[in-house]
Amino acid sequence: MSKLAELTVVEAVELLTKGEIKAVDLVEACLANIDRHQDLNAFITVVNESALRAAQESDLRRAKGQARSVIDGIPYAIKDSFCTKDVLTTAGSKMLNDFVPPFDAEVVTRLNDAGAILIGKTNLDQFGHGSSTENSHYGPSKNPFDKERVPGGSSGGSAVAVAADMCLFAIGEDTGGSIRQPASFTNITGLKVTYGRVSRYGSIAYASSLDTIGPMTKTVADAALIMKIIAGVDEKDATSAHSPVDDYQKEISQPNKKLKIGLPQEFFAEGVDPQVKQAVLNVATKLKESGYTLVDISIPVLSQSLACYYIIAWAETSSNLARYDGIHYGHSTLKNEDEVHSLYDVYAKSRAAGFSTETKRRIMLGTYVLSAGYFDAYYKKALKVRTAIVNGFNEAFSQVDVILAPVSPILPFKFGVKSDPLQMYLADILTTPINPAGIPSLALPAGFVEHEGVSLPVGMQIMGPQFSESNLLNLGHFWQSIDKTHKIKAKI
Repeated sequence: MSKLAELTVVEAVELLTKGEIKAVDLVEACLANIDRHQDLNAFITVVNESALRAAQESDLRRAKGQARSVIDGIPYAIKDSFCTKDVLTTAGSKMLNDFVPPFDAEVVTRLNDAGAILIGKTNLDQFGHGSSTENSHYGPSKNPFDKERVPGGSSGGSAVAVAADMCLFAIGEDTGGSIRQPASFTNITGLKVTYGRVSRYGSIAYASSLDTIGPMTKTVADAALIMKIIAGVDEKDATSAHSPVDDYQKEISQPNKKLKIGLPQEFFAEGVDPQVKQAVLNVATKLKESGYTLVDISIPVLSQSLACYYIIAWAETSSNLARYDGIHYGHSTLKNEDEVHSLYDVYAKSRAAGFSTETKRRIMLGTYVLSAGYFDAYYKKALKVRTAIVNGFNEAFSQVDVILAPVSPILPFKFGVKSDPLQMYLADILTTPINPAGIPSLALPAGFVEHEGVSLPVGMQIMGPQFSESNLLNLGHFWQSIDKTHKIKAKI
């Protein structure tokens, strides 16, 4: 039975359509794996009863020929930073450890309306603040390829859930690499979409001008199918794009070998692990042998992108988290009246207890760069650099159609190794340029390397101009048609 959970979305859809399997069987298989692999700590909340009830309803619809969509009956998980009606939503934080929203995020609504079945809410770094899922109030998730190593972050729980077959796909959120880096660390596929391509309504904000929502799947074909459901304009999100949505499944049906692929020297520079670099260059070589044109390019402004990203992200998280004051929102010390002597006590003690060390660090740094006397020196300058990053990518895309590069400069690391915050921030150096530019990037497996006696996955990312998801998915799907690295499972 648990073997059913190993199916891709595309495979499961075919079997459901033929009547060879039931949605109930799929859900039970996923729930069995969740129970079997509790030590991986992928989930914060599992909704067993409602998932099984929804599966039964899905099977009845299919029996009557009334399936809501092709994914009717497919079980999925979602990062616990999305509002889900009547289901605990924590953002991985003590601050929201008893928050039950009265509404669904738009991405949840679209999936549920299509008949997909929510199976649970996955673990994450608190409010998305981290690259390892070590900053969760609910404990770290573990990498199924080596339980002593991190799965990446902040969407680490979603990545683990997909990699360990606890669901058929998951939804993550990417502000500076939070879909792509955990996808890279766990040998799955993850799509960071163009800013505005998928509605952010009902997503608990980290940095509003950088946050994006996308699928985390076992294959590129699955990502194309899920994107067909979740992409598109939403009037409830003022930043939602009105640009037409492509038929992503149709767009990947035939490889487009006219795509010109750029290799930016800044993504292969000093500081990138030689094994990571070589794995991605091996992919480039195979693509060239398959008929694609490769071009060496340079985007000099990328050297400033990490600082630009973090200044903007800190500033926006400081603003977004100001609402959690212990009165209107979040954990409160008001219950302990003997400890509260003033309004300031409520604010200070509630926030001190509710937020993690990393979240408090980001709030303080964000408040600093927005403060009088420092706004022009830091935040305003970061916005100018952001414009330069956009222009730098635009110049690159005047020479090539897509860009190929590693996702992470390092391999999955062991717990506690990156205890210095600066080291952790530097681990994001290859993913953070993408979000200020607002462009899409597809992360997918590039190979495995031996490191410290363990075989570890390496991820690559394919970037393109805004709203070029079709090109990224097309190239990624071709790669997975000639290379089967993505089919390698963790031995757990």
